[in-house]
Amino acid sequence: MAAVAYVRVSTDKQADKGFSLEVQVDKVRAMAVVQGVDLSEVIVDRGESAKNLDRPGMTHLLDLVNRKAIDRVIVAKLDRLTRSVKDLAALLEQFENRKVALVSVAESLDTHSAAGRLVLNILVSVSAWEREAIGERTAAVLQHKKREGQVFNHTPYGFQRCGSRLTTDQAEQATIRRVFAAKAQGRSLREIASALNAEGVATKTHGTWHASTVHNILKNSLHEAVA
Repeated sequence: MAAVAYVRVSTDKQADKGFSLEVQVDKVRAMAVVQGVDLSEVIVDRGESAKNLDRPGMTHLLDLVNRKAIDRVIVAKLDRLTRSVKDLAALLEQFENRKVALVSVAESLDTHSAAGRLVLNILVSVSAWEREAIGERTAAVLQHKKREGQVFNHTPYGFQRCGSRLTTDQAEQATIRRVFAAKAQGRSLREIASALNAEGVATKTHGTWHASTVHNILKNSLHEAVA
């Protein structure tokens, strides 16, 4: 039986919340022992967001799935695989078409069985409802704050904080326009991030640009008028 494990962290801070790569690897290896399977590989995505599937490790995993090189994928928790209900549904369809089972340690799931598939479908439906409900409440609050020009928590890229209000940062606004233009030309999120890193363009936190960072720029409604 050919099995692989998939582990992911989006930031180093996740180590403080029990999601470090080391903890995940220990959990998936322990599950493999329980199920009596040998892991041929532990696929790692380090510093990658789960908001989409544009990740090196995920690309490799899906290649193995599509080539029918494996029949089981073990994860420590479902959100290590993806945080998107839509993407999870797409992954499950691909796995099912290739007869690949998904095993999640935290949720005690194994889609080899009909019961496991049923529980997973219920979890997906509940997760979708929770995210939509939270999104609706959050959107209403944020829209009010944006209309008032107020910000709380972090300062969005392209702006500077002046007390509780936002003022534009011209250099970052220029980068935003460049990101939208590059995307319109058909460049991938990863290509855009690589170009910005190569030129030494700073992120808001003076860190490294990733596909997820570019994605956040494109999806932030505050940036639509800038582009």
